[in-house]
Parts: sequence; structure tokens; C-alpha cells
Amino acid sequence: MNSVRLVEVGPRDGLQNEAVPLGVADRVRLIEGLIDAGLVVIEAGSFVSPKWVPQMAGSADVLSALGRRDGVRFPMLVPNMKGFEAARDIGAEEIAIFASASESFSRKNINCSIDESFERFAPVLDGAREAGIRVRGYVSCVMGCPYEGEVARAAVVDVARRLYDIGCYEVSLGDTIGVGTPNVARALVKAVAEEIPMAAIALHEHNTYGQALANILACLEEGVTVFDASVGGLGGCPYAKGATGNVATEELVYMLEGMGVRTGVDLPKLCRVAVETCGKLGRRPVSPISTILAEVPS
Repeated sequence: MNSVRLVEVGPRDGLQNEAVPLGVADRVRLIEGLIDAGLVVIEAGSFVSPKWVPQMAGSADVLSALGRRDGVRFPMLVPNMKGFEAARDIGAEEIAIFASASESFSRKNINCSIDESFERFAPVLDGAREAGIRVRGYVSCVMGCPYEGEVARAAVVDVARRLYDIGCYEVSLGDTIGVGTPNVARALVKAVAEEIPMAAIALHEHNTYGQALANILACLEEGVTVFDASVGGLGGCPYAKGATGNVATEELVYMLEGMGVRTGVDLPKLCRVAVETCGKLGRRPVSPISTILAEVPS
């Protein structure tokens, strides 16, 4: 494996779980810094109700301020047709939808069953095809659920296949509460790859139990080449007490580059973005790598 593609989710999945909301200008500055560090796929926000996720208020303004950049993609999360229409109208070129492998989590998180969530997706996918907008899919709770505990592998495979079949070009497998371990992650990826192409599988690891990098390495060895990560380890999970959020992008880059796997990321620049952003949030980056390398010249 010579190179991978990183999907930076800090400005969306990271910030939406932070207690301190950042304004539009600060979020644009964050994303500009990530671009300057070499990241080319960056979730810029989500079109969800600001009543429920106030941290994502103004996502349309963020995307508008960023404009279009050659070689850079800004996926926007949408929960339903209303969110899709808002994304389309502001000029989004890529969106993401999310489903759960756990019935309980689906009902608690988006107030509908898994089947009902797919009914909501149908018009979104139709609209995306008509508008020429790419769609990425997320599956949550792939290695455990805060309500059900262990999630059946067959359920994960089924939801991943359904997302791929309805038109998602890529399906990101999310360990939402960070309970997975390397052998579990490896077996899951192998099972999903029996139903959809390995090239269409991404991994979205949370680091609650400190297993994220180990899980990523195991899946890299199985052939996964797309990994989600969050600068500074931004975020958390309201469903898992003490959760530390997504794997820190700088930790992932450090590991991969040390293995000779190209990421295209300038690590000191990325670390400076992590330190600056976390400072605005009133905390330190999760990874000590950030503070160590932030002072290193690029």
C-alpha cells in the first residue's frame, strides 16, 4: 500500500460534538488551514436543524465562503430531502447520508427505523442523480451500540450493501462508540467486502478505548485505503461516556507516513491547525503529537 485517501471530518463530525460552537469565520479559517496542510476531502458542515445541532448553524455560509477549489471536495451531511435541497441550492457537489446498523440507535438518533431511514434516502438519491451530486454513505454502530451492545455483523453488511446499491459511491463504516478491536475490525471489513468492492469501503474510527490506530492498521492490511479522521481529535460521542472523539488526523498521518504510506499532508502545518482550533474551543488537542510538531517548520 503506497498511498491512502483521508477524509477530514473535524469541521463537521468533530465540531458538532464540541460544547463550544465556532462561528462561520472560525470554521472557514479551520478549513482553509486544512487545505493548506494538504487535505483535499473535508466535510465542511451539515444541513441539519440548528435547533438540534447548533454547532452546525451557518453551514451554507461556510460552503459559500469557501467556494469551489480545484482538486478539493467539501462533502456536506444531509439527513433528509429538506437538507438535500438546502445543500443543492447552495451549490454542494457532494453530500453524505447516514444509516445505522442498530435499530435502537436509529430510533434514538433519527427517530425512525432502519427501513424508514432508507425510505427517506430514496428521494435524496433521486435528486442527487438528477443534479449530478455525488453521495457518500455512513453506517453507524458497526462494532457496537450504546443501547444494544454488540451489533450483528450481518446487520452491518446488509446496511452497507443497501447504501451501495442505492447509489452511494463509498460507504464509511463507523465505530461510533469506539469499542472495536483489530480482529473485529478486520473480520467486519472482510465480510462487507464480500458484498461491495473493497475500493468502496472507508473506515471511520472513534478512539474511546484507544484502539483506533490499531483498527485502522488491521483494515489497511486488508486493503482499505480510505480513512476518516478529525484534526486535533475533535469531537466525542454523546452516547459513550468519556469518548474522545474521532481518531486524530495528525496521529493517523504520523503513523502512515512512518510506514511509508503517502498521505499528501504537511504534518507540522496540520498540527498548527489542531493547536489553534482547539485553543478556540478552550482545550488542548487530544494527541501530544500536535503540540510537539506544531513548532516544527514545514
